[in-house]
Amino acid sequence: MQDPQTTPPASAPDSDPATDLSLLIDPASWLPEPLQPLWGALQDYPFLRALGIALIGLLAAYLVRWVFRSVASRLAGRTKTDVDDKILLHVSRPIFLSVFYGSLCLAMISLGVAEQATTVVVRVLLSLMALVWMVAGFRVSRVLLASLARHKHRFEIVQDRTIPLFDIVSKLLVVLLGSYVILQIWNIDATAWLASAGVVGIAVGFAAKDTLANLFSGVFIVVDTPYKLGDYVNLDSGERGMVTHVGMRSTRILTRDDIEITIPNAVIANEKIVNESAGRWVKRRLRIKVGAAYGSDLDLVCDTLMQVARDNSDVCQEPPARVRMRSFGDSAIDFELLCWIDHPEDRGKITHDLLMAVYRYFQAADIEIPYSKHDLYIKEMPSATTAD
Repeated sequence: MQDPQTTPPASAPDSDPATDLSLLIDPASWLPEPLQPLWGALQDYPFLRALGIALIGLLAAYLVRWVFRSVASRLAGRTKTDVDDKILLHVSRPIFLSVFYGSLCLAMISLGVAEQATTVVVRVLLSLMALVWMVAGFRVSRVLLASLARHKHRFEIVQDRTIPLFDIVSKLLVVLLGSYVILQIWNIDATAWLASAGVVGIAVGFAAKDTLANLFSGVFIVVDTPYKLGDYVNLDSGERGMVTHVGMRSTRILTRDDIEITIPNAVIANEKIVNESAGRWVKRRLRIKVGAAYGSDLDLVCDTLMQVARDNSDVCQEPPARVRMRSFGDSAIDFELLCWIDHPEDRGKITHDLLMAVYRYFQAADIEIPYSKHDLYIKEMPSATTAD
């Protein structure tokens, strides 16, 4: 009669890289029949067998690299860019080393030495393989970023000033992925490491919240592009000037007084920005307000103001200048001369030139520019008093 109590099945041992690799390839199962006796003879000479596996692996590595380069080169030759050629150059070496390191692992396992020593050597070789691919990842990411930077008109977020940021992020991702693979190779539980990294990340986030706010605001400014280098902007705080630098932390504005103002991106991202260089053109429209006395010839006033715009070489011919009557003022008829200039930074100088010309042209055309006049009437002169 059988015992009702059954023995629980033994738990399967943890997978070992040495055991996995030894079961992965059994040369006796795939070698051609004429080479089977040679392989059987090598069973008595472990070092020769290991050397043969390493040599075969080296030849296989060269063969795999040659096939990869041949096929990939044909595919890359059909494209117009050289990015795929550079990626092919950086990836071919890791492929070669991966095949060769794999053969070294098999050779080490075939020696049949102590299991612990074999496992350590295999894990070292697999770790070296992971490091080789990490270096290749660094180089490939740099090639991709350089290619994206050359097509800035298609990818606005990738600019010369954002390349270092994306370079750091890509390298960090490669390091994290490679580190995780290496930890798995050495059977190290990464849960505790991830938890510690999360705590450290929260602490760093609180400590550097202002820096991170400026950093993210800089990314949003690059993506949204409310202004660019060389634009003239007005801020709510009253600053006006040319944008000379748009960094990931701050934006610099050069005022007309030749004073450079550095504004954190977190501040400028929350302000109302008036970009004088935006719109359909870089050009800027000027509004010259002029008052003509009541009784003036209105057609003559309009023709004279148009002549002022035509005679100024800094005023754009396209779009054309125009004159508009705006209102009947208290002591004058209000007009505006509307004209365009090429560069917003010349607004002050050209406004000065136009106002000077308006005064001269109005004098020549006998058009009165009214101004406020005050008449004082004395109803009664005070009587003279004599001192006591």
